[in-house]
Amino acid sequence: MEKVDWSILRKIYKKRDDWVHKHDFGNLLVIGGSKLYPTTPVLAALAAYRAGVDWVTIAAPQEASKIIASYSPNLMVHPFKGDFLSNEVIDELVKISEKRDAIEIGGGLTRDEKVLEAIFEYLKRIDKPVVIDDDAIYAFAKYKNELRGKNFVLTPHSYEFFVLSGINVSNDLNERINAVKNFAKEYRVTVLLKGHIDVISDGERVAINTSGCVTMTKAGLGNTLAGILAAYLARKVDSFTAACAAAFVNGKAGELASKKFSEGILPTDLIEFIPEVIKRVRKY
Repeated sequence: MEKVDWSILRKIYKKRDDWVHKHDFGNLLVIGGSKLYPTTPVLAALAAYRAGVDWVTIAAPQEASKIIASYSPNLMVHPFKGDFLSNEVIDELVKISEKRDAIEIGGGLTRDEKVLEAIFEYLKRIDKPVVIDDDAIYAFAKYKNELRGKNFVLTPHSYEFFVLSGINVSNDLNERINAVKNFAKEYRVTVLLKGHIDVISDGERVAINTSGCVTMTKAGLGNTLAGILAAYLARKVDSFTAACAAAFVNGKAGELASKKFSEGILPTDLIEFIPEVIKRVRKY
């Protein structure tokens, strides 16, 4: 078992050549949002940008896309038809995914049965590294036998892990390690179980991450983690290393933000501190 520390970031943030250009550090597609929760994918997208990915596009339903586009000029949006994700737009999403290096999916999509089915139809056709977060975890849980062995990283908290596995894990670290490793091995995916101590496994290797602090209970801080993780996958980092590094960076950025904002920390505060974490290992 490994314990994640600062050294993992040196595997990701290596010195850049002088003639690097756009796309050298990843092209990411974030799929999320709905009529009910239009802005959730914004957090993942902005966190991914702050983590160093070159290009992020958010694919979202039409009305949600208008809200997302008005939030920040940094965000590129691909609107698709309807108020929610549906089977009707899967061909379109698969096509635009072909030019992306990685995918993040789940935030704000909702857990309606038709939406979960559409998520599954998309995921079974994708041959890219994918971060499965939020509502997409429920789709994976429902169709996990059909999705076994794909290049996915799942980011559940304890209850979502229960939905996935049927195991109600306690706070005992050894129990959590065994449960995560066994699930990851059975379904041949990488799992990042969030908690006071994060547990990461690809079914063979296991790591724990202790960065973070007790103020990081706000809704949206899981979305920032998913965005950082997706950025690393888009930069062609292997799934296990990417998951370990993302957990560490999200936690350290949360620590720095909490020193300033205490219990008033917001997800957008954490995002702004991601570069401060990166600068500990790489400055330009």
